[in-house]
Amino acid sequence: MILKEEVTSIIAKYGKNENDTGDTEVQVAILTGKINRLTEHRKLFKKDKASARTMGILVSKRRRLLKYIQRTDIEKYRKILKDLSLRK
Repeated sequence: MILKEEVTSIIAKYGKNENDTGDTEVQVAILTGKINRLTEHRKLFKKDKASARTMGILVSKRRRLLKYIQRTDIEKYRKILKDLSLRK
């Protein structure tokens, strides 16, 4: 999964303080890091069905969080899509 150092850097970049793990932008960024890691894993281990299921769950969760951000603050939504290099 994603390393602790990566999580702390994501929290520092997107959170309001170092303990702000509940902020929606922080959650989306952490999920994106996990999805990227699982994508690399899936390239090596094509028959790993458990990681495929986990990745599907993480993608769904990120999609729901992004819809929430889009509904509440469109500028923040556009900024996070640009920062994380997500499409749209």
